[in-house]
Amino acid sequence: MFEILLMLAVNLATSVWATDYYLLVEDPDVYSPCTDAPPGSISIPEAFNMDNMVFDLDENGIHVSGNATVKWSIPRTDRVSAGFRVMKFNRGSWEPTVFSQVTPNFCAVLFDKNQYWYKYWFQYVANHEEIKQKCITTTDTVLVHNPFTMQLRLDNVNGVSFRGRYKAVFTFEAFDEKNQRRPTSLCFEFRGEVEKVKK
Repeated sequence: MFEILLMLAVNLATSVWATDYYLLVEDPDVYSPCTDAPPGSISIPEAFNMDNMVFDLDENGIHVSGNATVKWSIPRTDRVSAGFRVMKFNRGSWEPTVFSQVTPNFCAVLFDKNQYWYKYWFQYVANHEEIKQKCITTTDTVLVHNPFTMQLRLDNVNGVSFRGRYKAVFTFEAFDEKNQRRPTSLCFEFRGEVEKVKK
């Protein structure tokens, strides 16, 4: 997920000087509840049973393995909108940055190789066919993960300077067949300290 924060910046870069960055994750559980959650939102432990998921942090990144079981239930006919926005902690408060993305129909594109969702998450899900049918909204669906390492370093970032605390706020909202938003949504954060790699 750290790559999402910084890959967007690479496209906007104009300087010839390149810098390497890494992220020190704040929460050993990796994901945190949203600090300013929308009304009716739930966090990761309420949406998924993570008892069989393992996150091991070391200098190479976050080693992820195991299974997650869906706990929340949304009709499969609903459209799920997914998005993230990157925020920077500045002078005691979280401020928005220019980096954000919204995917209006998440379940339709989660195995699209051009999507961030696939590149950083769903390519590592072993039971593709089942998840294509059930998405992440059907109770008791198990997401079986092949072990992978979430890289916490990005090299050769041009133009944009990063330092300090950042977070990516992820939201998943369901809309019924009349395009009315369901009262329950999923919201979680990925927070950490960004530091420049000393060469």
